[in-house]
Amino acid sequence: MKSTSIGNLWMLVAGLFFACMGVLVKICAVKFTSNELVFYRSLFGFLLILIITRSSGKTLATRQWKLHLSRSLLGFASLALYFYGITKLPLVTAVTLNYTSPIFLAVLTMFYMPKEAKPQLLFAIAVGFCGVALLLQPSFSSGTWMPALLGLVSGLLAGIVYLQVTQLGRLGEPEWRTVFYFTLVCTLCSGIGMLLHHFEPPTLRDLALLAAMGTCATIAQLAMTRAYRKGKPLIAGSLAFSTPALSSLLGFLLWGETLSTTGWIGAVLIIASGIISLRGKAGFDKSAQAPTL
Repeated sequence: MKSTSIGNLWMLVAGLFFACMGVLVKICAVKFTSNELVFYRSLFGFLLILIITRSSGKTLATRQWKLHLSRSLLGFASLALYFYGITKLPLVTAVTLNYTSPIFLAVLTMFYMPKEAKPQLLFAIAVGFCGVALLLQPSFSSGTWMPALLGLVSGLLAGIVYLQVTQLGRLGEPEWRTVFYFTLVCTLCSGIGMLLHHFEPPTLRDLALLAAMGTCATIAQLAMTRAYRKGKPLIAGSLAFSTPALSSLLGFLLWGETLSTTGWIGAVLIIASGIISLRGKAGFDKSAQAPTL
Protein backbone atom coordinates (compact mmCIF):
# COMPACT_ATOMS: atom_id res chain seq x y z
CA MET A 1 0.00 0.00 0.00
CA LYS A 2 2.81 2.36 0.92
CA SER A 3 4.74 1.72 -2.30
CA THR A 4 1.56 2.34 -4.30
CA SER A 5 1.03 5.70 -2.57
CA ILE A 6 4.61 6.71 -3.30
CA GLY A 7 4.12 5.65 -6.91
CA ASN A 8 1.14 7.97 -7.24
CA LEU A 9 3.22 10.88 -5.95
CA TRP A 10 5.58 10.54 -8.90
CA MET A 11 2.82 12.19 -10.96
CA LEU A 12 3.23 15.35 -8.89
CA VAL A 13 6.91 15.30 -9.82
CA ALA A 14 5.88 14.95 -13.46
CA GLY A 15 3.41 17.82 -13.10
CA LEU A 16 6.11 20.09 -11.65
CA PHE A 17 8.59 19.36 -14.42
CA PHE A 18 5.98 19.65 -17.17
CA ALA A 19 5.05 23.05 -15.76
CA CYS A 20 8.74 24.04 -15.66
CA MET A 21 9.05 22.90 -19.28
CA GLY A 22 6.19 25.23 -20.20
CA VAL A 23 7.96 28.13 -18.47
CA LEU A 24 11.20 27.42 -20.35
CA VAL A 25 9.29 27.17 -23.64
CA LYS A 26 7.81 30.61 -23.01
CA ILE A 27 11.23 32.06 -22.11
CA CYS A 28 12.96 30.53 -25.13
CA ALA A 29 10.11 31.63 -27.43
CA VAL A 30 11.47 35.18 -27.27
CA LYS A 31 14.21 34.04 -29.68
CA PHE A 32 13.13 30.71 -31.14
CA THR A 33 10.07 29.65 -33.12
CA SER A 34 7.74 26.95 -31.81
CA ASN A 35 9.13 24.55 -34.45
CA GLU A 36 12.68 25.11 -33.20
CA LEU A 37 11.55 24.54 -29.64
CA VAL A 38 9.94 21.24 -30.63
CA PHE A 39 13.22 20.22 -32.27
CA TYR A 40 15.39 20.88 -29.23
CA ARG A 41 12.85 19.37 -26.84
CA SER A 42 12.63 16.22 -28.96
CA LEU A 43 16.36 15.95 -29.67
CA PHE A 44 17.33 15.79 -26.01
CA GLY A 45 14.66 13.19 -25.31
CA PHE A 46 15.69 11.12 -28.34
CA LEU A 47 19.37 11.09 -27.37
CA LEU A 48 18.62 10.17 -23.77
CA ILE A 49 16.35 7.26 -24.70
CA LEU A 50 18.81 6.09 -27.36
CA ILE A 51 21.63 5.99 -24.79
CA ILE A 52 19.47 4.14 -22.26
CA THR A 53 18.21 1.54 -24.73
CA ARG A 54 21.63 0.90 -26.22
CA SER A 55 23.37 0.62 -22.85
CA SER A 56 20.73 -1.79 -21.53
CA GLY A 57 20.63 -3.93 -24.68
CA LYS A 58 16.97 -3.24 -25.48
CA THR A 59 15.85 -3.78 -29.06
CA LEU A 60 14.21 -1.00 -31.06
CA ALA A 61 12.98 -3.28 -33.85
CA THR A 62 9.21 -3.44 -34.25
CA ARG A 63 6.56 -4.93 -36.51
CA GLN A 64 4.11 -2.16 -35.67
CA TRP A 65 5.94 0.56 -37.59
CA LYS A 66 2.80 1.86 -39.32
CA LEU A 67 1.02 2.48 -36.02
CA HIS A 68 4.20 3.96 -34.53
CA LEU A 69 4.49 6.29 -37.52
CA SER A 70 0.87 7.43 -37.28
CA ARG A 71 1.11 7.94 -33.53
CA SER A 72 4.38 9.87 -33.90
CA LEU A 73 3.18 12.17 -36.69
CA LEU A 74 -0.03 13.03 -34.83
CA GLY A 75 1.99 13.47 -31.64
CA PHE A 76 4.35 15.82 -33.43
CA ALA A 77 1.45 17.93 -34.68
CA SER A 78 -0.06 18.04 -31.19
CA LEU A 79 3.25 19.01 -29.59
CA ALA A 80 3.92 21.70 -32.20
CA LEU A 81 0.49 23.27 -31.65
CA TYR A 82 0.91 23.01 -27.88
CA PHE A 83 4.25 24.85 -27.98
CA TYR A 84 2.77 27.44 -30.34
CA GLY A 85 -0.06 28.01 -27.89
CA ILE A 86 2.37 28.51 -25.03
CA THR A 87 4.20 31.20 -27.01
CA LYS A 88 0.98 33.11 -27.81
CA LEU A 89 -1.34 32.55 -24.83
CA PRO A 90 -1.14 32.85 -21.06
CA LEU A 91 0.64 29.74 -19.81
CA VAL A 92 -2.35 28.41 -17.87
CA THR A 93 -4.67 28.83 -20.90
CA ALA A 94 -2.35 26.94 -23.27
CA VAL A 95 -1.70 24.14 -20.78
CA THR A 96 -5.37 23.72 -19.87
CA LEU A 97 -6.43 23.60 -23.54
CA ASN A 98 -3.91 20.83 -24.15
CA TYR A 99 -5.30 18.98 -21.14
CA THR A 100 -8.68 18.68 -22.85
CA SER A 101 -7.21 15.46 -24.28
CA PRO A 102 -9.04 13.18 -21.77
CA ILE A 103 -12.31 14.76 -22.90
CA PHE A 104 -11.60 14.00 -26.55
CA LEU A 105 -10.33 10.55 -25.56
CA ALA A 106 -13.67 9.96 -23.83
CA VAL A 107 -15.48 10.88 -27.06
CA LEU A 108 -13.24 8.58 -29.09
CA THR A 109 -13.73 5.80 -26.57
CA MET A 110 -17.49 5.93 -27.02
CA PHE A 111 -17.11 5.56 -30.79
CA TYR A 112 -14.23 3.08 -31.08
CA MET A 113 -14.45 1.17 -27.80
CA PRO A 114 -18.15 1.32 -26.84
CA LYS A 115 -17.85 -1.68 -24.52
CA GLU A 116 -15.38 0.26 -22.37
CA ALA A 117 -17.42 3.46 -22.27
CA LYS A 118 -19.37 4.21 -19.12
CA PRO A 119 -22.23 6.66 -18.40
CA GLN A 120 -19.83 8.97 -16.56
CA LEU A 121 -18.20 9.78 -19.88
CA LEU A 122 -21.29 11.58 -21.16
CA PHE A 123 -21.32 13.78 -18.08
CA ALA A 124 -17.57 14.35 -18.33
CA ILE A 125 -17.85 15.40 -21.98
CA ALA A 126 -20.66 17.85 -21.21
CA VAL A 127 -18.77 19.39 -18.29
CA GLY A 128 -15.56 19.55 -20.31
CA PHE A 129 -16.99 21.38 -23.28
CA CYS A 130 -18.75 23.85 -21.01
CA GLY A 131 -15.35 24.49 -19.49
CA VAL A 132 -13.76 24.96 -22.91
CA ALA A 133 -16.41 27.49 -23.90
CA LEU A 134 -15.86 29.48 -20.71
CA LEU A 135 -12.08 29.33 -21.00
CA LEU A 136 -12.03 30.39 -24.65
CA GLN A 137 -14.29 33.35 -24.00
CA PRO A 138 -11.52 35.60 -22.64
CA SER A 139 -9.21 34.44 -25.43
CA PHE A 140 -11.71 35.40 -28.12
CA SER A 141 -12.30 38.76 -26.50
CA SER A 142 -8.58 39.53 -26.39
CA GLY A 143 -8.07 38.81 -30.10
CA THR A 144 -6.13 35.57 -29.69
CA TRP A 145 -8.84 33.27 -30.98
CA MET A 146 -6.60 31.48 -33.50
CA PRO A 147 -3.91 30.36 -30.99
CA ALA A 148 -6.73 29.32 -28.63
CA LEU A 149 -8.40 27.18 -31.28
CA LEU A 150 -5.07 25.65 -32.29
CA GLY A 151 -4.43 24.88 -28.63
CA LEU A 152 -7.76 23.09 -28.53
CA VAL A 153 -6.78 21.12 -31.64
CA SER A 154 -3.60 20.05 -29.82
CA GLY A 155 -5.83 18.50 -27.15
CA LEU A 156 -7.90 16.72 -29.80
CA LEU A 157 -4.81 15.28 -31.48
CA ALA A 158 -3.41 14.23 -28.11
CA GLY A 159 -6.65 12.36 -27.42
CA ILE A 160 -6.25 10.44 -30.69
CA VAL A 161 -2.61 9.75 -29.82
CA TYR A 162 -3.54 8.27 -26.44
CA LEU A 163 -5.96 5.93 -28.17
CA GLN A 164 -3.12 4.77 -30.43
CA VAL A 165 -0.85 4.38 -27.40
CA THR A 166 -3.55 2.08 -26.01
CA GLN A 167 -3.42 -0.01 -29.19
CA LEU A 168 0.38 -0.18 -29.12
CA GLY A 169 0.35 -1.29 -25.50
CA ARG A 170 -2.15 -4.06 -26.23
CA LEU A 171 0.05 -5.20 -29.11
CA GLY A 172 2.92 -5.65 -26.65
CA GLU A 173 4.94 -2.54 -27.52
CA PRO A 174 6.87 -1.23 -24.47
CA GLU A 175 6.50 2.42 -23.55
CA TRP A 176 10.18 3.28 -24.07
CA ARG A 177 9.98 2.04 -27.69
CA THR A 178 6.87 4.13 -28.31
CA VAL A 179 8.56 7.22 -26.87
CA PHE A 180 11.73 6.51 -28.88
CA TYR A 181 9.95 6.56 -32.24
CA PHE A 182 7.93 9.58 -31.18
CA THR A 183 11.03 11.63 -30.33
CA LEU A 184 12.78 10.39 -33.48
CA VAL A 185 9.93 11.51 -35.76
CA CYS A 186 9.55 14.82 -33.93
CA THR A 187 13.27 15.53 -34.23
CA LEU A 188 13.30 14.73 -37.96
CA CYS A 189 10.11 16.65 -38.82
CA SER A 190 11.01 19.75 -36.84
CA GLY A 191 14.60 19.56 -38.09
CA ILE A 192 13.42 19.58 -41.71
CA GLY A 193 11.17 22.52 -40.88
CA MET A 194 14.14 24.44 -39.46
CA LEU A 195 16.19 23.82 -42.60
CA LEU A 196 13.38 24.91 -44.92
CA HIS A 197 12.09 27.94 -43.06
CA HIS A 198 14.08 29.26 -40.13
CA PHE A 199 17.08 28.50 -37.99
CA GLU A 200 18.42 30.74 -35.24
CA PRO A 201 21.92 29.67 -34.10
CA PRO A 202 21.81 29.25 -30.31
CA THR A 203 24.33 30.87 -27.99
CA LEU A 204 25.80 29.05 -24.99
CA ARG A 205 23.13 30.65 -22.78
CA ASP A 206 20.45 29.52 -25.24
CA LEU A 207 21.81 25.98 -25.23
CA ALA A 208 21.68 25.92 -21.44
CA LEU A 209 18.01 26.98 -21.48
CA LEU A 210 17.14 24.57 -24.30
CA ALA A 211 18.94 21.72 -22.52
CA ALA A 212 17.02 22.54 -19.35
CA MET A 213 13.76 22.47 -21.34
CA GLY A 214 14.57 19.07 -22.83
CA THR A 215 15.74 17.73 -19.48
CA CYS A 216 12.56 18.87 -17.73
CA ALA A 217 10.44 17.21 -20.42
CA THR A 218 12.40 13.95 -20.16
CA ILE A 219 12.30 13.86 -16.35
CA ALA A 220 8.57 14.57 -16.49
CA GLN A 221 8.02 11.68 -18.90
CA LEU A 222 10.04 9.28 -16.76
CA ALA A 223 8.26 10.35 -13.57
CA MET A 224 4.87 10.07 -15.29
CA THR A 225 5.67 6.58 -16.56
CA ARG A 226 6.76 5.47 -13.08
CA ALA A 227 3.57 6.89 -11.58
CA TYR A 228 1.40 4.81 -13.91
CA ARG A 229 3.57 1.72 -13.42
CA LYS A 230 3.97 1.88 -9.62
CA GLY A 231 0.77 3.66 -8.57
CA LYS A 232 -2.94 3.34 -9.28
CA PRO A 233 -3.69 4.57 -12.82
CA LEU A 234 -6.88 6.47 -11.94
CA ILE A 235 -5.25 8.30 -9.03
CA ALA A 236 -2.12 9.02 -11.05
CA GLY A 237 -4.23 10.26 -13.95
CA SER A 238 -6.13 12.60 -11.66
CA LEU A 239 -2.88 13.96 -10.19
CA ALA A 240 -1.71 14.72 -13.75
CA PHE A 241 -3.95 17.77 -13.62
CA SER A 242 -1.49 19.30 -11.18
CA THR A 243 0.27 20.62 -14.29
CA PRO A 244 -2.36 23.29 -15.15
CA ALA A 245 -2.50 24.33 -11.49
CA LEU A 246 1.28 24.66 -11.20
CA SER A 247 1.43 26.41 -14.58
CA SER A 248 -1.09 28.99 -13.42
CA LEU A 249 1.01 29.67 -10.32
CA LEU A 250 4.25 30.00 -12.30
CA GLY A 251 2.57 32.16 -14.94
CA PHE A 252 1.32 34.52 -12.25
CA LEU A 253 4.65 34.69 -10.39
CA LEU A 254 6.82 35.20 -13.48
CA TRP A 255 4.62 37.25 -15.82
CA GLY A 256 1.65 38.35 -13.74
CA GLU A 257 -0.68 36.33 -15.97
CA THR A 258 -4.24 36.08 -14.72
CA LEU A 259 -7.56 34.87 -16.08
CA SER A 260 -10.97 36.39 -15.63
CA THR A 261 -13.41 34.77 -13.22
CA THR A 262 -15.14 33.13 -16.18
CA GLY A 263 -11.81 31.81 -17.44
CA TRP A 264 -10.95 30.29 -14.06
CA ILE A 265 -14.35 28.60 -13.86
CA GLY A 266 -13.74 27.14 -17.32
CA ALA A 267 -10.29 25.87 -16.32
CA VAL A 268 -11.69 24.20 -13.20
CA LEU A 269 -14.48 22.54 -15.23
CA ILE A 270 -11.94 21.19 -17.75
CA ILE A 271 -9.80 19.72 -14.98
CA ALA A 272 -12.88 18.24 -13.28
CA SER A 273 -14.11 16.71 -16.54
CA GLY A 274 -10.70 15.18 -17.17
CA ILE A 275 -10.73 13.53 -13.76
CA ILE A 276 -14.28 12.24 -14.32
CA SER A 277 -13.23 10.92 -17.75
CA LEU A 278 -10.33 9.00 -16.25
CA ARG A 279 -12.57 7.47 -13.60
CA GLY A 280 -15.11 6.59 -16.28
CA LYS A 281 -12.46 4.66 -18.20
CA ALA A 282 -11.59 2.23 -15.44
CA GLY A 283 -11.49 -0.60 -17.97
CA PHE A 284 -8.64 0.97 -19.89
CA ASP A 285 -5.12 -0.43 -19.75
CA LYS A 286 -2.49 1.69 -18.05
CA SER A 287 -1.07 2.55 -21.44
CA ALA A 288 -4.34 4.23 -22.39
CA GLN A 289 -3.86 6.79 -19.67
CA ALA A 290 -0.13 7.31 -19.87
CA PRO A 291 0.51 10.23 -22.23
CA THR A 292 3.88 10.22 -23.94
CA LEU A 293 3.83 13.77 -25.17
